[in-house]
Order: sequence, then C-alpha cells, then structure tokens
Amino acid sequence: MGCCNSTEGKRDWKPLEQRSCTDIPWLIIFTLFCIGMVCICAFPIATGAASRLISGYDSYGNTCGKNNPKIEGVPLSGQDMTEKKYVFFLDPCNLDLINRKIKSIALCVSKCPAAELKDYSDLKQFALNNGSQLCSYDISPTRYTSSSDRFTKCPKLPVPPSKPVPLLHRCIPVDIGCYAEFAQAFITFVSDNTVLRRVIAGVMASKEIIMGLCLLALVLSLIMMVVIRYISKVLVWILTILVIIGSIGGTGVLWWLYADHRRALDNNTLSVFGKEVASDNVKALLVYAIGATIFTVVLLLVMFFMRKRVALTISLFHVAGKVFIHLPLLALQPFWTFLCLMLFWVYWIAVLLSLGTSGTPVKNNSTGVVEYQMQGPLQYLVWYHAVGLIWISEFILAFQQMTIAGAVVTYYFTRNKSQLPATPILSSMVRTIRYHLGTLAKGSFIITLVKIPRLILMYIHSQLKGKENACARCMLKACVCCLWCLEKCLSYLNQNAYTATAINSTSFCTSARDAFLILVENALRVAAINTVGDFVLFLGKVLVVSCTAFAGVLALNYQREYTVWVLPLLIVCLFAFLVAHCFLSVFENVVDVLFLCFAVDTKYNDGSSGREYYMDKALMEYVENTKKGLYKPGDGDGREMKSMSRGGTSA
Repeated sequence: MGCCNSTEGKRDWKPLEQRSCTDIPWLIIFTLFCIGMVCICAFPIATGAASRLISGYDSYGNTCGKNNPKIEGVPLSGQDMTEKKYVFFLDPCNLDLINRKIKSIALCVSKCPAAELKDYSDLKQFALNNGSQLCSYDISPTRYTSSSDRFTKCPKLPVPPSKPVPLLHRCIPVDIGCYAEFAQAFITFVSDNTVLRRVIAGVMASKEIIMGLCLLALVLSLIMMVVIRYISKVLVWILTILVIIGSIGGTGVLWWLYADHRRALDNNTLSVFGKEVASDNVKALLVYAIGATIFTVVLLLVMFFMRKRVALTISLFHVAGKVFIHLPLLALQPFWTFLCLMLFWVYWIAVLLSLGTSGTPVKNNSTGVVEYQMQGPLQYLVWYHAVGLIWISEFILAFQQMTIAGAVVTYYFTRNKSQLPATPILSSMVRTIRYHLGTLAKGSFIITLVKIPRLILMYIHSQLKGKENACARCMLKACVCCLWCLEKCLSYLNQNAYTATAINSTSFCTSARDAFLILVENALRVAAINTVGDFVLFLGKVLVVSCTAFAGVLALNYQREYTVWVLPLLIVCLFAFLVAHCFLSVFENVVDVLFLCFAVDTKYNDGSSGREYYMDKALMEYVENTKKGLYKPGDGDGREMKSMSRGGTSA
C-alpha cells in the first residue's frame, strides 16, 4: 500500500507503526468550511435574528420583550414591548402547510389567556385586567365590543386556553386538537376519514403495548449481540432453525387469527362500531397472512440453495465474536453516532430558523404583515448551510467507520491480545483525530458530491409531479436511481478505504485505490463473504422483527374489539428493524474490516519464521473452506488469496 511501497517484499513490514497525518489539504478545506458554518451561525446572532427567533416577534416587526426601533412604512412598529414577552396568534389553528407556518396575525402580549374567552366582553375584561391586547394594537380594549374591525383584527372566538412554550415564548393552545388538520394533510391517501379515526384510536388505545414492544425489540437486539459474542460457532444454525420455525409458525398463526376473526365477524354479535373494527382487522390479517406466506416461501427457497455456504460463515463469525469480547464498547458506537447526529441536526435546524428571521424587514402590501427577507448575496447562505448539513453528517458517519476500523485493525495486528490498549475504541478515536480527519473530510465530500444532485433531482421530480410527460418522469427516476447506486458503491469503497488508512496511514486516494484492487482481484471471495455474512445478519434482523411482531400479535389480540392493528403493528415492526439494523450493522462492519486485514496479512507474511501470520486460526480455516467451496479446476481463479498489492504475487 501507498506509504509501504518501499517495504514491499521486505521481511520487516510492521502494521500500525507508520503514522503520519493524511490528506492535510482536505483537513484545511474542511476546517475552513466549518468556520464558514460558524460564521453563518454568528450572522443571525449579530443581526438580532436569533433573538427574534427565541423571543418571538409580532406581525408588525416588533420583537417581544424589547424596545423596538421604528420601521419605515409600518405605523404599528417601533413599540416598547418590554413588558410584553409572549407571542399570541389570533388564529393559531390556521396553518400554512406549504410554508410550514401559522398563517395568522401575531401580537405581543404580557400574558397568555389561561381560560377560554367566549365573547368580545371577555377579551375586553382580559385586556383591562392584564394589559394584554388580544386585538390589533390600533383597537383600544374599550372598543373591542363595538369596533367594526373586530372580526378581522381580533382573535377567532372562542379563544381557547393557552400556555407559553418554554424558551420560545409562544402562546400555544392547551388543546392541540385544532392541529389535526395539519396531520391529516400528510395522510391524504386515506379516503375514508372514519378509517383514519379508528386507526388513530387504535394507536392511542394500545400506546402502552407499543412502548413495551419497542422495549422488547431493544432487548432482543442486545441479546442478539450477546449471542454473537459468546456462541458464534452455533449461531448460524440457531438462527437458521429459529427463522424457519418463526416464519412458518408466524404464518400459521396469522392464518389462524384470520379464520378466527372471520368467524367472529360472521356471528353478528358485535356492535356497529365493533363490526367496523373487526372488518378492518380481518382485512389487515388477510394482507399480513398472504404477505407472510410469500415471504416464508421465498425465504425457505433462498436458505435451501445457500445451505452449504451458510456453513462457511461460522469461522468468520467466531473471529468477529472474539473482537466483541475484547472490544465490548463497539456495540455502543451507534448510540454515540446517533447522539452526535441529533445534536448537530438540532443546531442546524436552529440556525436555519434563525436565518429565516434574518434580513431586512419588508412589508407585505397584500396582508400588511412585516416579513424578514434576505436580499443580495446573503440569500446564498442558506445553500451553504444546506451543503453543510450533508457534508458534516457524512463526516460524522465516516468518523464512526474509521473508529471501528481502527479498533478492529489494532485487535487484528496485535499478536498478544493481553497487550491491547485499555480502551481500544478511545485509542482509535484519538488516532483518528490526530492523523486522519483529512481523509474523512475527503471521503465524506465525495459522498456529498453525489448526494446533492440526487436530492436536487428528487426535489425537481416532486415539484413536477403530474406536470411532466412520461419520458421526462422516466429519465428523472433513472438518474436518481443511478446516482443512488453510485452513492452506495462509493460508500462501500470509502469504508474499505478507511480500513486501509487505519492499517498503513496512507492518503484517501491511495487507500481507496488499494482497497478497490483487492476487492476486484478477490471478487469471488468478497461476494461469498458478503452474501453469506449479510444473509446471516439479515436472518438476525428477521428474527428480532418476527419475535417482536409475534409478541405484538398476541398482545393486540386481547384488544380486538376496539383496536385496529394496522398502524400499531407497523410502528412496532419498523422500530424493531431499525434497532436490529443499528446493532448488527456494527457486526457487519467488523466482518468487512477483518477480511481486508486478512488480505494485508497474507501479502506481507507467509507463516515462516519471522513472518508469522497475525490472523486467527479460525479465520484462516474459514478462507480455506471458502476456497474449497468456490474453486473449480480451470476457472482461472487460482488457489492463492490475492492481497492488497499493485504488482507481484502474494508472499
């Protein structure tokens, strides 16, 4: 590999001992970009936009809780709102779904109405008692009951009780039922509103069961990690048998429940509402049963044809299980990454909202409302901020991959496992921060370059939906699909490039080239390992989801008279799959890193005195078994494992 070219064929090659900073120019570029992101954050703070976002402002450009300057052309601006610290909306339920905001006149008030105000006399009394004008500033409280403008400049009656939102100083109705329209707009595919109400009622009635099942999915995923860690040798067969039993048994239970609910529906002993719920459950169970039957048949066929290759994964899983024994903190990597992403996304959204209140106050002539608009070059700050969302998010994900790769590489190339660092994960993090941030910046930027045009095309497709012709629609979808495939391929290559960087401390391009060569030269072995390994991990995910869904079916069966199963069961299954995917994807990364480490090991060592292999015996047995299973005389593939080299043969 790159920095080890001079050592190729020599007997003194030592991994992990050659450390140097990689891709320093890209580290500088990424640092400058992050400084730009900080400047974008500082801009709304310096211009007062962040203060407007937190304190709130009315429809006339006055920031609540402050003494405001006059805005030219806006008579009701420039008022002293020091004592009026809350924003009150005349019609808080009038939502603008397109622009995602409340389409209502906003006023600064000193107190949110805690009780319902039924008529204009109540509005007048509230204003006189608290000094909070709930009608426009140009109408005095004494004229609330007689002004001709009260129907347009006063709140819609009755005024619901509200309370201020912590930190954001907005008066929000206590009863959020008026926002049902907002939620319903995203579920327009449901034509029968009665079905929608019954589904939502089912979710609310079974919320305790949903929470319990989500907790069960988390526990099952942790158990899967424990199983992989301690009994990896029998894991494959346990998973295979359990998935077969679970798939067949689950399918049988669904058909039995369908027949049972069908008989209950035909007995005519239910109420009208009960019949509607039972009818929905019968339809849902029929769909689930048919889908489960098709899935089970396909799954059994795939398992039958892969039964010999499944046996070859036992040794590889055994070595990966040893890695988790020595590096238990690997299982927590998804949590730390998720936490970092959440913190960054919250920061990004806060800055985006602050930018929305930046700029110059402009009066809307049609509504008379003051809006803040960014003009000139400043309007491109939003695009810079959007690119930052993608690049930095990809950088955080790349940091996790490099951390895992560095820890596993350290484990693999340490002959005496008792000499491992006390915390290999933290050591890998420190090494990544010290040497390889530039490599991560470059790799994540490449993914960003592919993802941005794909997102732009997806946005164009959504905006032109129903307007473009069939040819244009097909071309857009084809471009999006091609970019998606390219992004996935580059992501896989990046992951292997990070492993190569962790081994020999080479730059991103050198590491990506070497990783690509080894993947191509050993394509059959890589295909076998990835196919069988991914399939086994997929069985683990199926097992977690199946067990969670089975428990959900049994639990929801006790509420059959008033609970529609469709949405609760989908929510639980989706959560179970996401949790299982997060845990088992770490195991998949470990397997990929181990394979690349093996290729480098066979390149520089041959098992002779002074050039002993670093690999575990079980891993060597796995590869030898793979050779026996895939090799055919005359196939031109050869029996020697090809390693990470650009010339010469394996040592």
